[in-house]
Amino acid sequence: MIAPVQTATGAAVGLEQMLAAREQRAARQAAALARFCKPLVSATVVMPGAVKDGRLPRRVLSEALYELETLCGTRGWRILAGEVLWRKTGPEALYVIDAEGRALKFAMLDLEEQHPIGRLWDLDVIAPALGLLSRQQLGFPARRCLLCEEPAHGCARSRRHSTEELLSTIGNIVHEYHRRSVT
Repeated sequence: MIAPVQTATGAAVGLEQMLAAREQRAARQAAALARFCKPLVSATVVMPGAVKDGRLPRRVLSEALYELETLCGTRGWRILAGEVLWRKTGPEALYVIDAEGRALKFAMLDLEEQHPIGRLWDLDVIAPALGLLSRQQLGFPARRCLLCEEPAHGCARSRRHSTEELLSTIGNIVHEYHRRSVT
């Protein structure tokens, strides 16, 4: 039997804390859009359950930011501002990028789809005058569940899978990625 992989190790957070964190994130996004008038990437980690912070979610976000910064360098997109917060409600980052909004969203979707742990990233793109650019607006299907490949929002809403199953799968995805990247 395989031992369960420890995913998040911080303190449990409640719904009120998560809603407050979401409101604070939206306020930071609005301020960044007003200040720079450029698209931004709001990065968070897919982490079900009450514990959102710990070594694993921080590693997952750090990898996402490394890939985002590398992609920007490759494409010649300047990062105008960046902020990373290591919060008990989960690690999050906000980057303002001098790029066209739709091109940036396509690039973030590609990272989410192609990177071995990209399914654990939520890389939202918000552009001036366009707002939040969704997968569906650009012709991409909804995110798929980590376990059954059905639309993730349906599984989450119906609680089709246990938190333990999801966390075990997340831990295994990250463990396998890091095992392969070391060898």
